[in-house]
Amino acid sequence: MANVVDTQYQFTADKIQAKKDAAAAEKASGTNPKSQLDKDAFMKLLLTELQYQDPTSPMDTEKMLTQTSQLATLEMQENTNSAMKDLVAQLKSNSSMYALSALGKMASLGTDNFVLKAEDKSMDIPVYFENGASSGVVQIFDGSASDAKLVREISFKDLSAGTNKIKWDTITDGGAVAKEGVYYVKVAYVDAKTGISRTAKYGEYPVESVKFIDGKANVKIAGEYQPVDKIAEFYDNTSKNNG
Repeated sequence: MANVVDTQYQFTADKIQAKKDAAAAEKASGTNPKSQLDKDAFMKLLLTELQYQDPTSPMDTEKMLTQTSQLATLEMQENTNSAMKDLVAQLKSNSSMYALSALGKMASLGTDNFVLKAEDKSMDIPVYFENGASSGVVQIFDGSASDAKLVREISFKDLSAGTNKIKWDTITDGGAVAKEGVYYVKVAYVDAKTGISRTAKYGEYPVESVKFIDGKANVKIAGEYQPVDKIAEFYDNTSKNNG
């Protein structure tokens, strides 16, 4: 009886040592740097257990089936992880191609609002003119007010084609400092080329360039880079009437 106990103890110790040796070997070879068992290592351990099992106390069939099931589950997880990595890589590639195709198009932020903070002493309001503007006016409204009150009107003239930044000193027409909050913009102007009265949309600008920051595509509009996911729409300049 004592011999059986000794044999079982020796077998258990061998199994433990075999697992340690296998993990150390894989870590040393670089095939398993995080000491995690992949399906091949799992199968090797299972076969080792079968090979060195105690004849007087063979492995439980139910346990073998459980381990085999775990092996199949592990393999399915590896296949799923591999498929997900391929999908993520494909999505990144598609996003990059989409961003590059936006060059030369118009980008819309999807809003004509901006937020004025208490510490802001001035605001640059970017406005795009396709052919330039011989004259015009920027109207700034208090977007937080129920009646959308006009707080400032800024006239301009002889602005070139492209994106121009019109400065607002955050002072209202009444001479007071504008309170912090949400404001929206309306722009009316006379086209320098055609002499026709038109309107410009705050928040819509041509895409100047594309830059990848930390692997993510950003487009440059109104002199600043914006992540692609912040752009509401890309469109051809000829597909919309600018007023």
